Amino acid sequence: MIEVEGLSKRFGATQAVAGLSFLVEPGTITGFLGPNGAGKSTTLRAVLGLVHPDAGSATVLGVPYRELDRPLNRVGAVLEASEVHPGRSGRNHLRVQAAAAGLPASRVEEVLALVELSAAAKRRVKGYSLGMRQRLGLATALLGDPEVLVLDEPANGLDPAGIRWLRDFLRTLAAEGRTILVSSHVLSEVAQTVDRVVIIHRGALVHQASIAEVLAGAQGTTRVRTPDARLHELLAGQGATVASLGDGALAVDFSPERVGELAAANGIVLHELTVERATLEEVFLELTGGETTQ
Repeated sequence: MIEVEGLSKRFGATQAVAGLSFLVEPGTITGFLGPNGAGKSTTLRAVLGLVHPDAGSATVLGVPYRELDRPLNRVGAVLEASEVHPGRSGRNHLRVQAAAAGLPASRVEEVLALVELSAAAKRRVKGYSLGMRQRLGLATALLGDPEVLVLDEPANGLDPAGIRWLRDFLRTLAAEGRTILVSSHVLSEVAQTVDRVVIIHRGALVHQASIAEVLAGAQGTTRVRTPDARLHELLAGQGATVASLGDGALAVDFSPERVGELAAANGIVLHELTVERATLEEVFLELTGGETTQ
């Protein structure tokens, strides 16, 4: 649905994107992740035809965005810095957008209901919270009932309830067969929402896989708890990295099977033996050298 191939873009002395290539598969939610300044927004703007690349290409549905027939019916977008006239009501903003795109006025009320903004539709946008503006942006993107959505930080400004609503909303849209590319710095939420991730760093691809593959391949930590103080010394003597967690609990970089076998062979009673999988945030930090998305 979306293909970025060898994309490069420089702004003055800054190389924003450097030979970036990735695919967004049909009917999936793909998380587009990277530290601040990694080139995410530049890439999304290139996909939408708002940035002209120095090299490479970005296509949607097989063609550059500018070549799409009736683009608002094919691709909907929410950009982080999208502007809305503050003096217009939410409803009137959508009416203007629908009229400009040749869409039926009836669609305005439908998308207001979809994003649960009907009750605030008469209010002027200047009185909207950031979260309400995000919902209005989503409503605007959905006016043409597009099959592809490109969303830049749609969770920005949402409270925990709003973030949960967005997660369920995106899953519903994907279940209808839409393809969604979404950037976000809320990694814990991304892990619960997306099917696949594309992680970039300094304008280049560092990893692309399903979220299940990313988390399954991450190195986990074994947690073991025992009243026997010998276990710490025993594991360290075998070359394990061991950290004390208090109350007799240890974090070990050995597998739980190996820890259990060593304990059994030395007559050590265990009260707990579990594996704690790495989170998406931990994987992300490892792949990007510890740089955050903030």
